[in-house]
Amino acid sequence: MGRTILAGAAALMMALAALSGTAREAAAPPPVEIAYGEDELQRIDFWPGAGRKSPLVIFVHGGGWRRGDKQMMTGSAKLVSWQAKGYAVASVGYRLVPQAKVEQQAQDVADAVAHLHRKAADLRIDPAHIALAGHSAGAHLAALVGTDERYLQRAGLEASDLVGILALDGAAYDIPAQMASPAALQAHIYRGVFGKSPMRQQALSPALHAEAPNARAFLILHVDRIDSTAQSRLLGEALRKAGSVAVVKGFPGEGLRGHADINRRLGEPDYPVTAIVNAWLAARFAT
Repeated sequence: MGRTILAGAAALMMALAALSGTAREAAAPPPVEIAYGEDELQRIDFWPGAGRKSPLVIFVHGGGWRRGDKQMMTGSAKLVSWQAKGYAVASVGYRLVPQAKVEQQAQDVADAVAHLHRKAADLRIDPAHIALAGHSAGAHLAALVGTDERYLQRAGLEASDLVGILALDGAAYDIPAQMASPAALQAHIYRGVFGKSPMRQQALSPALHAEAPNARAFLILHVDRIDSTAQSRLLGEALRKAGSVAVVKGFPGEGLRGHADINRRLGEPDYPVTAIVNAWLAARFAT
């Protein structure tokens, strides 16, 4: 009898979990895929907003610059959360190392932003209210595009065209400092991606491009990882010294598990990062 009850409870829990997943995916219909370049990875998954002129959150996936996919947004808690607020959402695909260099990845992100900006009327988005977000390697690329204005300028935009940059647990904002740190947990990855040239490392460091002009505001979040904590503080300090609006906040979460959770759990109502991000986006989109 007891085993039967336990089995029935387990089956019920599994059914509820499956229903929850189904409801989550049903809440966000399949995206429209938009090409912004000729390469098969230069694609955007786009979900329209609720209005005729919706704010837009553009997200750049992580994966160590070598992996990852725009489809990581599909079915995520953050997508459901942002869609529920009426925002349009775009997930950017970009070419990966070693087929492409980091410089080309940053340009891909800027080109994707510019493409969506140009298509604003057709996509029913508000070109004056576009925020750029990213996690891990995507946080680095978003921050680089938001600080080194050359990428957006080549795409026909200015840094001020972005209302803000949301960077989630990045650890490559000052690359020379990161690679020189004895606490750098994945220095071999950085060497393979950014090379040995100090000049190139500096050129790809958002914290070393913090002088104005920049995107209009930055929210830099990290978990309790040595790498991301130190690098997030470096970027925030550099931006504030240059006169930019930059908020840095830390959250519980250790190691790679915490690093993954800040991306995976963002959007869940009981995850503390969600309220901070939602308040920041609402404030940025109100300006």
